[in-house]
Amino acid sequence: MIDLTQLRREPVAVTAALVRRGVSAEEVAEVHALDEEHRRRLQEAEGLRAQVKALSREVAAARRAGDAAAAEALTDRSRTLGDEEHAATAAADDLAQRLRARWLQLPNLPDPAVPDGRDEHDNVEVRRWWPGIAEGREQPTYAEHQRVPHWETGAALGILDLEAGAKLAGSMFPLFRGRGARLVRALGAFALDHHQDAFEEIRPPTLALTETMESTGHLPKSADDMYAIERDGLWAIPTAEVPLTSMHRGEILDEERLPVRMTALTACFRREAGAAGRDTRGLLRVHEFDKVELFAYCTPEQAPAVHADVLERAETLLRELGLTYRVLDLCAGDLGASSARTFDLEVYSPGVDRWLEVSSVSWFRDYQSRRANVRYRRADGSTALVHTVNGSALAWARIWAALVEVGRQPDGSVRLPDVLAPYLGTTHLTRG
Repeated sequence: MIDLTQLRREPVAVTAALVRRGVSAEEVAEVHALDEEHRRRLQEAEGLRAQVKALSREVAAARRAGDAAAAEALTDRSRTLGDEEHAATAAADDLAQRLRARWLQLPNLPDPAVPDGRDEHDNVEVRRWWPGIAEGREQPTYAEHQRVPHWETGAALGILDLEAGAKLAGSMFPLFRGRGARLVRALGAFALDHHQDAFEEIRPPTLALTETMESTGHLPKSADDMYAIERDGLWAIPTAEVPLTSMHRGEILDEERLPVRMTALTACFRREAGAAGRDTRGLLRVHEFDKVELFAYCTPEQAPAVHADVLERAETLLRELGLTYRVLDLCAGDLGASSARTFDLEVYSPGVDRWLEVSSVSWFRDYQSRRANVRYRRADGSTALVHTVNGSALAWARIWAALVEVGRQPDGSVRLPDVLAPYLGTTHLTRG
């Protein structure tokens, strides 16, 4: 959640920042007005409560003095004020619920460095990498045998069975077979090994409580995109960011512990509808996929370096896999609701002739930690909210697709990067 104190102190600046994200000034004004009315009602209730307490003392004094008439009059006045206090408290509670509902819907303030823009068409390409760029070679071109969609190659080699996945769970739930399944497993191990120098590996549950989902901002805003298990009040996680953000929910961390870095490999579940059915073939949009996530709690001063480190780790994996990629600085209108700054990584996949998003690396400032109430204690004894940073390193469905398309050989087999050989025992995917 955004800082309401900042909204009270700088309403014009906060409104301008949120308008950059497509939020109307009226929506911000509504939250501001609810906050002011809520505080007014609280003060009113507290004032009435103080009067009731004072009258109680006067009633007791009148009774001790034997003045029954005065005691009775004061008691009647106390009852009237008590009723008014109960009404004011009920009104404050109602306003608190309405305020929280609207407050939770407001996205984060974009960092001043975020480019202006309305949607993905206004994102800014920061850089591009491809094999041989350091030696001055041109961006690769691709032969006809590499222009075959991954779902055709996967079916021909018996490593991707979309029909079986649909039979078991419905469309957009892929099923990997044989070395195709081993490739998914190998990619996860490959990434986790690269992050073990600085990140503690966590194996969190793949189901989360509502308050856990709220901590990251996935609820209530994106409820329609999530898978709910209503009987148990649980949700299938859309990313390991969700449980990792709440690992220290409600706690105060010592500053010397920061940054706290964690990584997790989990299945992720999202209702990926696509745009009017677009991009629903193969692995371009799937409801379930495996992903390695990097996450950190840090101080505001540490956050820029932590953010840059997560981005560099994701890029390093792509370079080792030999995939052409580009880095996009997301514009204000395309940021995720909780993010203050995000860089997306997209790989080029020749079989579908598309740039495929495989990672988002985001800095949330204290937006998530305010929801999760994660603080740190400074050396002077004061406390402050931590900042959170997270990024995919990496999401495997589209990486799998790109590797199969880029590595496809004239005979229909697939040549994989050498770095995966220790995990697969081979660099070739063939039929059988």
